[in-house]
Amino acid sequence: MALVAGAALAGCGSSGGGGDGRGAAALNWYVYNESSGSFAKAAADCSAASNGRYRISINVLPNDSDGQRQQLVRRLAAQDSSMDILTLDVTWTPEFAEAAWVEPFDQAESTRLTDGMLPVAVQTGTWDNQLYAVPLNTNAQLLWYRKDLVPRPPKTWDEMLADAKRLAAQGRPHYVEVQGAQYEGYTVLFNSLVASAGGQILSDDGTRVALGPPAEKAVEAIRALAHSPAADPSWSNQREDDNRLAFETGSAAFQLNYPFIYPSAKQNNPKLAAQIGWTQWPTLVPGQHSHSTIGGYNLAVGAYSHHRAEAAAAIGCLTGRQNQIRTAIDGGLPPTLKDLYTDRKFIDGGYPFAPAIHEALQNASVRPRTPAYQSVSLQIAHILSPPTSVSVGRLADLRGAISDALDSKGLVP
Repeated sequence: MALVAGAALAGCGSSGGGGDGRGAAALNWYVYNESSGSFAKAAADCSAASNGRYRISINVLPNDSDGQRQQLVRRLAAQDSSMDILTLDVTWTPEFAEAAWVEPFDQAESTRLTDGMLPVAVQTGTWDNQLYAVPLNTNAQLLWYRKDLVPRPPKTWDEMLADAKRLAAQGRPHYVEVQGAQYEGYTVLFNSLVASAGGQILSDDGTRVALGPPAEKAVEAIRALAHSPAADPSWSNQREDDNRLAFETGSAAFQLNYPFIYPSAKQNNPKLAAQIGWTQWPTLVPGQHSHSTIGGYNLAVGAYSHHRAEAAAAIGCLTGRQNQIRTAIDGGLPPTLKDLYTDRKFIDGGYPFAPAIHEALQNASVRPRTPAYQSVSLQIAHILSPPTSVSVGRLADLRGAISDALDSKGLVP
């Protein structure tokens, strides 16, 4: 299914000269269906601003990361030349680069396309010191809470569960909404907990399993939530959007999620939105900063595209300042331009939690950087599911499964 971007006001500067006499290059942008419509507007604006050089059509990918990757990989394996602009989850850069599915940018392009962007975001599109994907948006979870229920937000995981237990005893909304289904979001939860306990899943070079005592703390945190009143009965089936919807109904006091939930609540439940507060992700070590996992999407040029120069130019426009501002305010997706996080007009104009997001990004953890990441992630989500069955004893199985995934052994669940 394709959504063709029509003419619109030029929201970004021209990315190069006009047509070459053969008409506008038809560029296919593979991206998920962002609910606010900001991606479609960016495609339309950039098409208009190109002065006839290109026209961007949106090809809709599934909304979940696993489904997106599956569709992209199948098409790329078939050397599909229609794949001009690819939207990659930040964890896919090593895999797609090693498979030669995306075109690297040269040094001049890299400098121009990432000028002013957060280094931590640029790093997600880099592999082996080469830029393969330009950050479209970055992302980090915050702890969102009800100010009318929780006057002082908790700083630690244990404090959050204690607050939820107290509210439950009072018969008030008390759930902690967090991702628990067997998918990438659950891996992100585990990674954030391990990092916030002072550890990591793999070694820095991505070749060895590094799960140690912090992983035990992470498992114990999941188990504590699963067996407390704070756990939503549907936790083991919930993804980010399920958490958003549950929070909007008013049954929860807390939500660990991305900032897309804020514009949604303002639209769907303005009364509740007025009571939403935000703070840093809860830590597992009192007195130490938490390390929520960096997320986001990057844009890459498909290796089999017939319009590589035009696709690179379009990426420069799609990731431009005005498009980032609109995507942030309308869709909640954090921008990659560093100066926006101290831009008073931007903050007061609809992104009041920008300083909190910036702080989270400065302390963010990354998921394991390895071409085998997908297999590693699937093993984590499989072995540690459902949350109610999690135990420290499962970590031995997890260590073995991840080690096999790194060595391309065994079957992916």
